Amino acid sequence: MSKQAVLEQVNSLGLLAVLRGPSPELTVKMVEALVAGGVKGIEITYSTPNAEEVVATLARRFGGEILLGMGTLTRPEQAEAAQAAGASFLVSPVCEPDLVRAMVATGLAVMAGALTPTEVLRAYQLGSDVVKVFPGSLTGPSYIKALKGPFPYIPMMPTGGVSATNVKDWFAAGVVAVGAGSELCPPQLAREGRFDEISSVAANFVRVVNESRPQQK
Repeated sequence: MSKQAVLEQVNSLGLLAVLRGPSPELTVKMVEALVAGGVKGIEITYSTPNAEEVVATLARRFGGEILLGMGTLTRPEQAEAAQAAGASFLVSPVCEPDLVRAMVATGLAVMAGALTPTEVLRAYQLGSDVVKVFPGSLTGPSYIKALKGPFPYIPMMPTGGVSATNVKDWFAAGVVAVGAGSELCPPQLAREGRFDEISSVAANFVRVVNESRPQQK
């Protein structure tokens, strides 16, 4: 899939599940539960045990059924490793120049992290296709709206602090998508084997995201 196609799918889905799985096996089961609930955008973080192996397993199991990426990249060498594992997009919580350049060099869709206006602009200038505003829990939708004043042309996606109860406010502020972690897929439910509940939470989250975007109605 081309980078443009990936970005179009991110915009179409509007939701990426950010998984910091407790174990490789549970992470795969978490993804299965999310997909059953209608979540098709999956980001496996490098803080997940054996993250690259998990991505390779998911790529084989789901193929084009899901949009699969890797997140929490903090070292330049992880960019190529994530691509080799099967990731179609790369996400980092930071805007470190060498890291972002390595991510961009893969040709994959890139989402570098930023918080301040200076970081947001720098991430975009370095080639980030979407700027991940992180942690969203410290700012809120009103901050995105403020950033959109000077940067209306920069696609933004908040991660952290996104829930089904406030997702409408994030989209109203102008984001192209949201990244949701424990609010969407609580690790404790996975540890307790309550995967049907994860699917139920996922289905509700997808419904709210779709209802929050006029173009998706």
